[in-house]
Amino acid sequence: MENVLSYYPAGTLEDYGEQMGRVVHIGELELAVFHTSTGELYALDNRSPHPKGGPLAEGIISGHFVYDPLYDWKIDLKEGQVQSPDHGQVRTYPVLVEDGTVKIGIPNESVHTGGSR
Repeated sequence: MENVLSYYPAGTLEDYGEQMGRVVHIGELELAVFHTSTGELYALDNRSPHPKGGPLAEGIISGHFVYDPLYDWKIDLKEGQVQSPDHGQVRTYPVLVEDGTVKIGIPNESVHTGGSR
């Protein structure tokens, strides 16, 4: 069965500073959304793939990579792949901008809205 996405609003384009990350909550998911200097937006789980974890939203952006703020792991924003010599993977989510509104595509089975956040 194909994975169906639903797009959820996550603020306006103006809410995302260039070369910065921002934490976004959709249901129970905590995402890190990054705005690159070339204007692209990327969304990933806001959790480092490092064994000790940690947030990614405060990482430093260079091109289409983010550097983990705690462990300096280089992570591809497009695919979520950790670059050598380290290894790991971060889940990525598609991002659309429609009429200035940022929308993030989440697989339907991934969104749980039970409880308040």
